[in-house]
Amino acid sequence: MSKSAFTESTERQSQNHAVIILASGLSRRLGQPKQMLFKNGEPLITYMTRLVITTNPQAIVIVIPDNHRLIASAITELADQYPAVKIVVNLQPDTGMADSLRLGIETIANFESASIDRVLIMGVDQILLDELHLTALLAGKQAVVASSYHSWQSLEKCQILDKVTSNKTPAANESSSDIIGLPLAINYKLLRQWQSELIGDKGLRNLIRGLPADQIGRVDNDQLSYDIDTPEQLAYAKQQGWLDE
Repeated sequence: MSKSAFTESTERQSQNHAVIILASGLSRRLGQPKQMLFKNGEPLITYMTRLVITTNPQAIVIVIPDNHRLIASAITELADQYPAVKIVVNLQPDTGMADSLRLGIETIANFESASIDRVLIMGVDQILLDELHLTALLAGKQAVVASSYHSWQSLEKCQILDKVTSNKTPAANESSSDIIGLPLAINYKLLRQWQSELIGDKGLRNLIRGLPADQIGRVDNDQLSYDIDTPEQLAYAKQQGWLDE
């Protein structure tokens, strides 16, 4: 093993973090469970779980919707292989993402591990998410290190401008189109403090905005703009080869 590889491996082993994968959405706009879209020959929920396993977390909590046999079956098979994977069923998935997050926090708390100091929170539909980005989030020192990217619409404008002017700067600097969100890494104690305030659709965004600027880090990655919420976005992703046909 090279010195750089050994250093990287040691740094990974010292990562005292857990992961919450929010996968209980009902995908109403898409018309089919996004968790069961396929990438590289396996369901997206399984692909994303394997991705976070590479960060060597102490626990991976996956929140899935009730009464979805295929989703449960896909992730149960993986959980049987990896003891760190824990499955939580959200009995009321239509109440909002915050409830799923709260269930994930409660599950991590049951581990009673004093060595967990950060929690990585993510969804399953940012299909170009990679290990490098997750590693960058976990390497941040701020209380919250979130992902920063542009919306699909903004990227389309950027591509048009690039063709016309060969200059992406105007679109890239439109702060109104900036998204600061998932995936993100957050201090575990801070997350526990906020747990009681997570109700329905009231998620982390407003709580994070209330933090001092020096406690919020960001990792830019416009590839995260390509999430899958509509049939049109799904068709584009398949056309690009990002998802299986």
